[in-house]
Amino acid sequence: MNKTINCKGQLIDISSPSVMGILNLTPDSFYDGGSYKNEADIIAQVKQMLDEGATFIDVGAYSSRPNADHVSESEELARILPVLELLIKTFPDVIISVDTFRSGVAKLCIEAGAALINDISAGQLDPLMLETVGKLKVPYIMMHMLGTPQTMQQHTNYKDLIKELLFYFSERIALAKQHGIIDIIIDPGFGFSKTLQQNFELLDELELLQIADLPMLVGASRKSMIYKTLEISPQDALNGTTVINTISLQKGASILRVHDVKAAMECITLVNALKQ
Repeated sequence: MNKTINCKGQLIDISSPSVMGILNLTPDSFYDGGSYKNEADIIAQVKQMLDEGATFIDVGAYSSRPNADHVSESEELARILPVLELLIKTFPDVIISVDTFRSGVAKLCIEAGAALINDISAGQLDPLMLETVGKLKVPYIMMHMLGTPQTMQQHTNYKDLIKELLFYFSERIALAKQHGIIDIIIDPGFGFSKTLQQNFELLDELELLQIADLPMLVGASRKSMIYKTLEISPQDALNGTTVINTISLQKGASILRVHDVKAAMECITLVNALKQ
């Protein structure tokens, strides 16, 4: 497996797992919606994540939680571009991933200095996405989701969940490669088009996704599979997140996408010590 990805000409080694810190710019995100209202808050949050060891900062301006409001492309860009400029000016070496399923947003954000694209739809919600990412020559994170954020929870009928995920990824990976995308990372999509039970079935068999021979990103941070199972709030779900992250690392995750970088880095250090 290729354990380096090319971010703006710099080869980033993910042979030891790394952390992607989440910066949500949406007013309605399930955990930290509307938390970062001004430049000082944004800079402080990103500085903390980088200081705690995040390799990537994932910036998103379209909430993909179930039943989230639809946001226009112009609104998404108005939220995200000023923040990209601010972060690149403040942290010149920052590696920014942009969480979008729109090729127009992807193109403008990469031109503004972002380094990779994180697409919840694996190119299914915008027919130009794969072609655009191929031309931009940037790493691409493709997630498993059926339908749209508004309809995904109606798409949970699987005969064999893991087999269907593997088929989905083999198809999307082949298409991405046809469009010249070199660095591909797969994200099994915890919480997307999956019931609570299916999320745990996925976790139980997560190592089977290594058959794709690509780095895997896991984003389970404070999600409903944790807080609904424990009957708590997302705010109280850090300990549960740590448990899921630990299991994911043992089953082959290369990147943990999280709200809490320090705790995720501790997971990685301990699991690495165990492997040695």
